[in-house]
Amino acid sequence: MTEAEHGATVHIHYTGKLSDGTVFDSSDGRDPLQFQLGAGQVIPGLDKAMRGMAVGETKTITIIADEAYGPHHPEGVHVVERASLPPEVDAQPGAQLQASAQDGNVIYLTVVAADDDTVTLDANHPLAGKDLVFDVELVAVS
Repeated sequence: MTEAEHGATVHIHYTGKLSDGTVFDSSDGRDPLQFQLGAGQVIPGLDKAMRGMAVGETKTITIIADEAYGPHHPEGVHVVERASLPPEVDAQPGAQLQASAQDGNVIYLTVVAADDDTVTLDANHPLAGKDLVFDVELVAVS
């Protein structure tokens, strides 16, 4: 059997869940996810967990926040005046927004709270600070 090792391209089917069982992503109904081990293409904990797996093997992996999307940084949360947002912006909790940083990079923001006067925006990744559980099946190694 072929095993996954550093530098190999792996093809996996997966279901990603929060520790409470809520599914946040899955390859169900799609082609397997493929990535090169050690190339930084996926979160570190998933990359590490794939090593040594054999084609056809399945397992459940728990990845702590530090090996996933990192901790939630309070300094990434900002309260802005609603009037400072363009009127067409959907500023309801849960909305995903984009903004441009001074250096031209795109910043992804999540609206976490809103009232008539202010909107609270979170620049952290939506999964930051969360431990993740993945059910994975190694489909192929190339």
